[in-house]
Amino acid sequence: MEHEKFMRRAILLAQKAAGRTSPNPMVGAVLVKGGRIIAEGYHRKAGGPHAEIVALGRAGSRARGATLYVTLEPCCHTNKRTPPCVPRIIQSGVRTVVIGTRDPNPRVRGKGIQAIRKAGIKTVEGILEKWARGLNQFYNKYIVSKQPYVILKSALTLDGKIAPGGGQSSVITGKAARQAGHWMRDRVDAILVGVETVRVDNPRLTTRLPSGRGKDPIRIILDSRLRIPLHSRVLNQSSNAFTVIATTKKAPRARIRSVVKKGVMVLVLPEEKGGVSIKALVRELGRRGIMSLMIEGGGAVNASALSAGIVDRLVWFIAPRIMGGRDAVPVIGGMETARQRKTLSVENLRISRIGDDLMLEGDF
Repeated sequence: MEHEKFMRRAILLAQKAAGRTSPNPMVGAVLVKGGRIIAEGYHRKAGGPHAEIVALGRAGSRARGATLYVTLEPCCHTNKRTPPCVPRIIQSGVRTVVIGTRDPNPRVRGKGIQAIRKAGIKTVEGILEKWARGLNQFYNKYIVSKQPYVILKSALTLDGKIAPGGGQSSVITGKAARQAGHWMRDRVDAILVGVETVRVDNPRLTTRLPSGRGKDPIRIILDSRLRIPLHSRVLNQSSNAFTVIATTKKAPRARIRSVVKKGVMVLVLPEEKGGVSIKALVRELGRRGIMSLMIEGGGAVNASALSAGIVDRLVWFIAPRIMGGRDAVPVIGGMETARQRKTLSVENLRISRIGDDLMLEGDF
């Protein structure tokens, strides 16, 4: 019970850096001596000191003989911006290291624990492992596959519609659900929409949270022919995050130059079924260090992502409304592969209330 108590505190510390550590994991650390916390810390951002180093630095000589609780296996490799944690842990004189979960990084994966044990320090593994591992769903996929963890997020009516027909825009869900969507933006590296969403809704694609606390994600727009209006808000705003347009060789060179003058990055990618290959885009994002991606597109983009098999998690905000109409836009615009004709299974389904709406989550 004592191990769980202090590991729970380490997990809460790690969560403070949600959306800020990419491409590193979130990690929390707590030093305990005589049943009391003597120091603690968490990894605040990539390039900054790791959680263990922060906690040990605050404890100083008091760390000798203490127990170190850490949510993730301490690192032992040097191919990164900061020194490895294992030597510092060994030098500190801690008596025991309690670890939530092993690091899936092939450069670590058990080697950190092995080195700590070899130095004569006792280790305990798997304390609140499910929660410790769940902290870093984005990192766990990225560090192994070098591709971002992908969330498919939509707001829809009970009859599965996301907008009226005729290119009209519509607000589907209530304020609480919309605010939850902004919290999700705050935690991911990038968000993606199709050019039709930009043309119809003219969104800013920024994070808007109370007191301006939100972090803007990188904005990615699928636009195979560069049809985006140059006056679009997404191209004309100040933000700490940049905008990327993924296009194909069909895009006119003059148009590319016009967009680049707006300070936008243009990626020319392979074509698939008349549009940008979303698989190629995801691979490219992984090469550029994007660890998490949230898709907020229309029915066609949603269908493309599911058909490509790139989606890891589904998050749907369902409003207690019925839109009707033959021309209304469905949440999934059409999937044609044999795999989709057999239907896709969503696992670990969770449903919760958020304001007047429902939030449905599941995994692929």
